[in-house]
Amino acid sequence: MNRRDFVKKKMVVSAALGLGGAGVLSAAEWNPKKEQKPFNLNYAPHLGMFKESAGNDPNDQLNFMADMGFTAFEDNEMKGRDQSLQEKMAKTMMERGIAMGVFVAHEIYWDKPNLASGDVSLREKFLKEIKESIEVAKRVNAKWMTVVPGHVDLRLRKGYQTANVIESLKRACSLLEPHGLTMVLEPLNFHNHPGLFLTDSPQAFEICKSVDSPSCKILFDIYHQQIQEGNLIPNIDACWDEIGYFQVGDNPGRNEPTTGEINFKNVFKHIHSKGFTGIVGMEHGNSMEGKEGEAAVIEAYRVSDSF
Repeated sequence: MNRRDFVKKKMVVSAALGLGGAGVLSAAEWNPKKEQKPFNLNYAPHLGMFKESAGNDPNDQLNFMADMGFTAFEDNEMKGRDQSLQEKMAKTMMERGIAMGVFVAHEIYWDKPNLASGDVSLREKFLKEIKESIEVAKRVNAKWMTVVPGHVDLRLRKGYQTANVIESLKRACSLLEPHGLTMVLEPLNFHNHPGLFLTDSPQAFEICKSVDSPSCKILFDIYHQQIQEGNLIPNIDACWDEIGYFQVGDNPGRNEPTTGEINFKNVFKHIHSKGFTGIVGMEHGNSMEGKEGEAAVIEAYRVSDSF
């Protein structure tokens, strides 16, 4: 039996008996009033990750996250939520010491050109959406928002597309800078998202250097970059000056750390050693269902964060 299977079986047995192993949360121990120690890094769960333990209410889920030691939260869908819910969630996060991570700032064009095309009307639509996102960011105390430049434009050479993207991002920065907000550009892998313009960390680095603004940084998603290019720690070092945010997911499967091939303990230790105090978004699924699966996620981060 491999180590991961052993941990899973241990958790299931512990939950059934109402007992917890060393560092393992059993079902009986999942008491919102029993707080766990913080992690070394600011890992950020998302809504739904712990719904079997905390229930469906977003604020109950936030409280559960805080009780389990998480100090950050991210929500791709935050912009589309009712303003009253945004305000309630912001209040809970403030009361529990949870930092708001990224939300998606604009409509992402997954299968047709957008910013790469240089189309003025599409650029103006993007900038309008950035203005709207500034108001959302203020409401929920967010500092970061995700931007994906969209699909490639096969009618244009890559250099023209890059220039078009840079121009759009510069204009967006002029809107973001006065508010101290940062858009983080997310390169996405070719396997899950074929045909997108932004795929590689060196490409994102080059664009951020060209935009030359504190409001334009890289969202280094370790899952995507493991598939796209590998060589994670050297590429993190090479991009370090322009990285504003991390997201994680193991590969294959895009589930919690320890379920795939990435040595997250070494990666997290390296990021921490470089003095990173930002957010590490948990943009992945749970490898198992139910409360036991949710316990497995927490245990995976405890194991990977034990340095």
